[in-house]
Amino acid sequence: MSATLRNLEGQDEASILREIQNALNGLKFGSVEITVHNGQVVQIERKEKFRLQPTGKNA
Repeated sequence: MSATLRNLEGQDEASILREIQNALNGLKFGSVEITVHNGQVVQIERKEKFRLQPTGKNA
């Protein structure tokens, strides 16, 4: 699953940190990517990986 959070243009530092924290909440396996242009955070992307457990008959 991949999701890009809403536009962060014009937000203050506390708002950006809150968005990063929201992206990290509940994340067990995956990554959070922060994109910066000209010293400004412009995008936060959360990529979450799900690992499926093998079923009994195919294991």
